[in-house]
Amino acid sequence: MSGTAGSAGDGNRRYDVIVVGARCAGAPTAMLLARLGHRVLLVDRATFPSDTISTHLIHPPGLAALERWGLLEKVVATGCPPIDTYAFDLGALAIAGSPAGQGFDASRAPRRTVLDKILVDAAAESGAEVREGFTVDGLLDDGTTVTGIKGHAKDGGRAVDEARVVVGADGIHSFVARATGAADYAGKPKINAYYYAYWAGLPMHGTYEAYDRGDCAFAAWPTNEDLTMVVCGWPMRDFEAKRGDVEGNYHATMARAPAFAERVAQATRAERIVGTAIPNYFRKPYGPGWVLVGDAGYLKDPITAQGIQDAFQDAERCAQALDDVLAGRRSFDDAMGGAQKARDDQVTSMYEFTAQFATMEPPPPEMRDMLLAVSRSPAACDEFVRVTAGMTPPEEFFGHMQERMDHRMPDAA
Repeated sequence: MSGTAGSAGDGNRRYDVIVVGARCAGAPTAMLLARLGHRVLLVDRATFPSDTISTHLIHPPGLAALERWGLLEKVVATGCPPIDTYAFDLGALAIAGSPAGQGFDASRAPRRTVLDKILVDAAAESGAEVREGFTVDGLLDDGTTVTGIKGHAKDGGRAVDEARVVVGADGIHSFVARATGAADYAGKPKINAYYYAYWAGLPMHGTYEAYDRGDCAFAAWPTNEDLTMVVCGWPMRDFEAKRGDVEGNYHATMARAPAFAERVAQATRAERIVGTAIPNYFRKPYGPGWVLVGDAGYLKDPITAQGIQDAFQDAERCAQALDDVLAGRRSFDDAMGGAQKARDDQVTSMYEFTAQFATMEPPPPEMRDMLLAVSRSPAACDEFVRVTAGMTPPEEFFGHMQERMDHRMPDAA
């Protein structure tokens, strides 16, 4: 679906909202706003279907959002299998449990080639104007407030479009964030470098498997077309030493779990190895005439695979807040300030837990004893899995376990 360029010269605001970036944060934001009756333009320099670097595991909270939007059946129909067990091999102990909760007994991991296409199509079907293959070159402003965008299509055609609000859903390298000078806070440096590839002939039988070996880690889970993603990670301090032989170090990491390495030896790598290392940050997600959503406004290490469900939940918060603004129920600063606080309140504990979990450092004795107690209780294993899936706040779970430890009841969940 192609959009028609608006003109900045006629003095008319062509859209209520322009959303820059059409993947897991932007497409749902556009879809939800369009369903609420607002005139929305959604642009992305990519065309769909297309891939992007992603772990693409969706825990039950993310599946719940897809169900609310009426899109879960379409995702399931793509053939991504259910993942009903998370198994963590921590070397000295193992924890395996179910992510069941919020009405779901499993997670799923659809490829971004299929998931993002479903989301973009849903935005178009909801009434948003979708412009693919369009690069934003700059933001319009009246001296104090962002008023629109200017950009060009792949064929060289140029467009200028106005809106009451421009939403940056354009990821880690957000053009909107840079152009508006969105301030970072609570940042942490890159923790690990991650490299992954897809494998054929590596059945997972509905299990997400993760292995932590102290100085490296890897995980595997099933996805579309009977493929399995295997992602390996090592600390940034080792990045320079290992980057010269990524494939060798990728296999050396899996070799730290010999039984798994034997399974990989019987499989066939279906695609090239790709990698990334990302920082951890919050950004102030709004200012005069602009808003950030998804990775553009908040990002953390991918080891807990929270990115997609974070993007979905952020899209819902953003759409509701902007609907309040556009309908005149709340001021822009009041609505967006509330959305920022709600975001930070929801994700900060998982942000800190993820950063600590990603260090791969041996836990202190107290935590080691607690994890050992968890491993001995099936109910506690399930609850630990729900922490890693973003369903139970870490402080709630570990506080509860500490109480049990204090009362010498390590086998109770």
